[in-house]
Amino acid sequence: MNFIFKFSFLALFWAFLQANAQKFVETREHQFFLKGKPYYFVGTNFWYASYLGLEKNPDRGIERLRKELDFLQSQNVTNIRVLVGVEGSGKINGVNRVEPAYQYEPGKFNDDNLKGLDILMKEVSKRKMKVVLFLSNNWEWSGGFLQYLNWNGHIDDTTVQRALNWDELRDYTLKFYTCEPCMQQYKEQVRRIITRKNSITGKPYIKDRNIMAWEIANEPRPMRPSANDSYKKFIAETAAFIKSLDKNHLVTTGSEGLMGTENRELYIENHLDKNIDYLTVHIWPKNWEWFQKDKMKEGFENAKSKSLAYIDTHIKIADSLKKPLVLEEFGFPRDGHSFDISSSVTLRNQYYDSLFQLWQNNKRRKGSFGGIAFWAFGGIARPIPGQVYWKKGDDFMGDPPMEEQGLNAVFDSDTSTWEVISKYAKQK
Repeated sequence: MNFIFKFSFLALFWAFLQANAQKFVETREHQFFLKGKPYYFVGTNFWYASYLGLEKNPDRGIERLRKELDFLQSQNVTNIRVLVGVEGSGKINGVNRVEPAYQYEPGKFNDDNLKGLDILMKEVSKRKMKVVLFLSNNWEWSGGFLQYLNWNGHIDDTTVQRALNWDELRDYTLKFYTCEPCMQQYKEQVRRIITRKNSITGKPYIKDRNIMAWEIANEPRPMRPSANDSYKKFIAETAAFIKSLDKNHLVTTGSEGLMGTENRELYIENHLDKNIDYLTVHIWPKNWEWFQKDKMKEGFENAKSKSLAYIDTHIKIADSLKKPLVLEEFGFPRDGHSFDISSSVTLRNQYYDSLFQLWQNNKRRKGSFGGIAFWAFGGIARPIPGQVYWKKGDDFMGDPPMEEQGLNAVFDSDTSTWEVISKYAKQK
C-alpha cells in the first residue's frame, strides 16, 4: 500500500509540474495554449502603456498606469497590445508624433526611454496579464518606416514634415523594404529591445512570461504591388531574426489582413512562414468606406455584415494554415461621429457585440479565432474641449496623434460599452 501511495503521489506531482511548467503562451495547431489549456482572450490596444512610467508626475504616470491596469483587470481584459519602438522626433506627415523616442537618431538609442516599458512589465506581472509588443510602425505617428527613410535620404526633411497625400505616402513608404540601411537600423532597435534586461526586475525580456508575442510592426503593408516581393522577404527575414534572439515567445506580423496586404496569396504566404506563429487581422469600417461618417445609422448594417464576413474569411485561412487568428484592432466612432465623451455610443455597442459574439461562438467550437482586442483603451484621460488633435504634453488616450482625440477611444466612463466587453470577457 505504501508503494502504491508513493507512486500515485509522484504521478500526481509530475502531472502538476507538467501543467504549470509552460507559462509562455504557445500554439498547438490552430489554438493558443497556456499552462496546458487552450487560451482564448479578450484584450485591448493600450499602446501608450509603456509611456506612462516615464511621466514625472505620478498622478499622470505610474499611478495612472496602476489605476488603468486595475480597471482592465476588473473588466476581465487581461491581454494588452503595446507600442515599444518609437523613432525620431518632431512633426512627421503633418502631425505631432509620440515622444520621447527610443531611437532618437539613426543607430543612437536612449535606454532611459525604455524604463516605462520596464515599469509596465513589472505591473502586469502583478496582475497576470499578457502583453503583445509591436516593434515599429508602418504609419507616421510613432516615427516608423518614414523616419528610417528620412534618415537615409529617401525623403527630405521638408517633405517628411508636411502632410503627404495617399499616393505620396504609399510611394515613399514602400521604399523601406529595399533600403538596407533602414532595415539594419530597424533590426538593431529590435535586437536591443528583445535582448534587454528589465532595469527594475533584473529579468531578461526573453524570459518574461508576461510577454505573449513580439510583433514585427503595426500594420506593415507593401503599399504597392511592386513591393510585394521585398515586403515578403522583409517579413520572413525579420521573423527569423526575432526567433534567433528569442525562442520562448511567439512572433506575428501585425498585418491588417487582406485589406492591408491587397493580395490573398501574399497574406497566406507570409503567415505560412514557420517563424510566424499566428495570424492577425484589423478592421476599420469607416476608413475602408463601409459607412459614411455623416450617415452612420444608414450604413451600420453594411459595416457590420462586411466586418463579420471579413473575419470569417480570415478564420477560414487560419483553419487552412492550422494556426490561431487574433482580431487585434477594430474601432467604431461614437454616435454622430462625435468626439464628445458625453455623446452616446449605441452603434458602437451594437458593433462590438456582433464581433464579440462571433469570437465567442468560435471559441465554443474550440476554433482558431483565439483572441479579440478592441482599439483602443482611453483610460481615465479625457479629450480637451475645443482641441481636436493631440499635442506634446497632452495625456495619451488611445487615439493616436494623427486622429481626432476621442474618435475611437473607450474611456473608463463608457459604462455601457464596458458592459458589452465584460459580458464576453468574463465567460470561461
